Amino acid sequence: MTYTNLLAHLCDGTLDSALTPLYGEAIADRRARLADAVRTFGSLYGTEGELMLLSVPGRSELSGNHTDHNHGAVIAASIDLDIIAVVRARADMTVRIKSEGFGEDCIDLAAYTEPDETRYFTSASLVAGMADCFRAAGHACGGFDAYTTSNVFKGSGLSSSAAFEVMIGSIFSHLFCGGAVDRVEIAKMAQTAENRFFGKPCGLMDQVACAHGGIVAIDFADPSAPAITPIDFDLSAAGYTLCIVNTGGNHADLNADYAAVPGEMKAVAAALGKPVLRETDEAALIAAIPALRETVGDRAILRALHFFAENRRVKAQTEALFTGQIDGFLAGVLASGRSSFCYLQNVYTTQNVAEQGLSLALALTEQTLAAIPGTAWRVHGGGFAGTIQAFVPADTAAAYAAVMDAAFGTGACCILHVRTVGAVRIA
Repeated sequence: MTYTNLLAHLCDGTLDSALTPLYGEAIADRRARLADAVRTFGSLYGTEGELMLLSVPGRSELSGNHTDHNHGAVIAASIDLDIIAVVRARADMTVRIKSEGFGEDCIDLAAYTEPDETRYFTSASLVAGMADCFRAAGHACGGFDAYTTSNVFKGSGLSSSAAFEVMIGSIFSHLFCGGAVDRVEIAKMAQTAENRFFGKPCGLMDQVACAHGGIVAIDFADPSAPAITPIDFDLSAAGYTLCIVNTGGNHADLNADYAAVPGEMKAVAAALGKPVLRETDEAALIAAIPALRETVGDRAILRALHFFAENRRVKAQTEALFTGQIDGFLAGVLASGRSSFCYLQNVYTTQNVAEQGLSLALALTEQTLAAIPGTAWRVHGGGFAGTIQAFVPADTAAAYAAVMDAAFGTGACCILHVRTVGAVRIA
């Protein structure tokens, strides 16, 4: 679509039928945001040629805290915050990508073909990593110009990095493969890119949830072919909002904390003769505790116990949602939160025990919501800093948000809805 047509169709409502599944009925502000992105692209890269507009949602982990990397099970949902990109193909292998609030990245895909430790934890490394994965899978890729803007706030536990990775894969797919690359395949490539080129040993849940859309139960028993089960449950229709509270914690120096969780779980598995915990069982773990205390330590054992209990919770919560039993699901949320705090131990970092924003947010949430029937809360995402999650009746969400905003700053509490559409080309 040309620059002029794309802008006109956004402004006159022609694209509203494509936007409503992403953002709901109140889309005037979203339409304006997309139009501003198109104008910004034009000011950066010119208005000539055919443009493409894409959206990838952030995600919220509903259950299964730190289980995917050991082939466990999770429940996740895409949300109505997203990264959008305005894109135009190039004739060479150069990628120029400007993300709002950041400097422009310029990547030569013909030259940047191997992981480079000096470029770990950069956007450029993710672009190069996705290109490498596309080539390895036999898919075409090439250069492009892009402007992106995101309201999936960084460090929120809503997977801004996974959304960005899936966006790059979606761009390659739609520009050079006719949109034919499966979204789950893109998610797997995104995990590989983050592991190899970005330097972070993440699991696969974030990427799958961002790419797929809606509420999904994902079983990673076979990570090469995760079992994805869509769950047709309408949280809003059940009278609930999903609140994410951003405590303002800094994730910058927490890579060692994140890496230690899968590392310690896998150390337990290795001591039991298996590569990951999913291939062993809780009885074997408990029987081996005396020896494991000497070899891997108590915290690793506790984290392994969390893994097995969390897998059981995910199964029970999935069944509860399928049968419309919201109380059973919420009971699992509370149990997951307790287990994450006590056994997984990812609510604050031991590198700086004075900073415990998540602990404080959980305490305030319990004080505010404990007397209200049918509420639940837990640490959200990877933990250690960032955000908590609360399931709040819609008629009390504003009051809850006011308490959280007073403690952590205006806008700290974000009231979200589940988005049924994953990674998508809008136009």
